[in-house]
Amino acid sequence: MNKQSYLLNLQNNKARRFIVRRSRGFTLIEIMVVVVIMGILAALVVPKLMGRTDDARIVAAKQDISTIMQALKLYKLDNMHYPSTEQGVQSLIVKPTSGPSANGWKTGGYIDKLPKDPWGNSYQYLSPGIKGEVDVFSLGADGQPGGAGNDADIGSWDL
Repeated sequence: MNKQSYLLNLQNNKARRFIVRRSRGFTLIEIMVVVVIMGILAALVVPKLMGRTDDARIVAAKQDISTIMQALKLYKLDNMHYPSTEQGVQSLIVKPTSGPSANGWKTGGYIDKLPKDPWGNSYQYLSPGIKGEVDVFSLGADGQPGGAGNDADIGSWDL
């Protein structure tokens, strides 16, 4: 065997060993390094995300209230008045049969369905409202009037 074929054979063997070694998978140390890095990232990120769920619920409630208020404004444009408290926001879906007439009520309604607040309760409606011409509001996380923080009422007056 000459020198040139010996070197070629040696290079092929090194290449084969490299390919075989690389195809065996990850070493325990490599896996441990990845697990440690993921643990550090989780320790930094998770606490910041955990406090955001309550904020997200408040934002979602404000969005729902805004949508209901827009539908109520359209109802008023068609009927010259808001639905009464007794008729409620249900009159945005189904034409009211009692109370003030809704002769201009739009076929198909003003919204597809009434959303529940992020805590699973129905939105409250007052006409005339206490803080505005009409009030649409959620009683917050506790489901009780008043409160502070996550338990605070969220209403159309906050928009």
